[in-house]
Amino acid sequence: FIVVVAVNSTLLTINAGDHIFYTDWAWTSFVVFSISQSTMLAVGAIYYMLFTGVPGTATYYATIMTIYTWVAKGAWFALGYPMDFVTVPIWIPSAMLLDLTYWATRRNKHAAIIIGGTLIGLSLPMFNMINLLLIRDPLEVAFKYPRPTLPPYMTPIEPQVGKFYNSPVALGSGAGAVLTVPIAALGAKLNT
Repeated sequence: FIVVVAVNSTLLTINAGDHIFYTDWAWTSFVVFSISQSTMLAVGAIYYMLFTGVPGTATYYATIMTIYTWVAKGAWFALGYPMDFVTVPIWIPSAMLLDLTYWATRRNKHAAIIIGGTLIGLSLPMFNMINLLLIRDPLEVAFKYPRPTLPPYMTPIEPQVGKFYNSPVALGSGAGAVLTVPIAALGAKLNT
């Protein structure tokens, strides 16, 4: 059961805000990614952590996702794309804050959800902003190394402020992220 939860929640988190992994959309979808990834990390890590009851499980969960994504980055690199083509998000420090909250509050699940979830939401965008400052110009990468499997609505174009956020992709990602907040609370409730 733990393996199924780990694998499926990892895939869910990785695909929630998928655009930032590829530098052609890194800045365009930063807000959408931040909301969806913060929520998905909190949902998956809290569920996994409360299931085991062990502080440190959230960090382990984030480490699984990080390794999984580095493997994907290596696969793209093997296909001839530059190392900057895929950006690996910074999940581990935020998950460590969640574990620390769970440990410091003497394994209080409500504190883990409220305080730990807030710390994830505040820290993850900051860590990933620093992460993105270290990569090459996303537009240069987008035009020099276009993805062969891009659907038409994600074809790299010159950025136009506000245009992307009117797309069904962005609206769907944002709405999905917001809707996962009550689901995290419900999952924790069912776990008791």
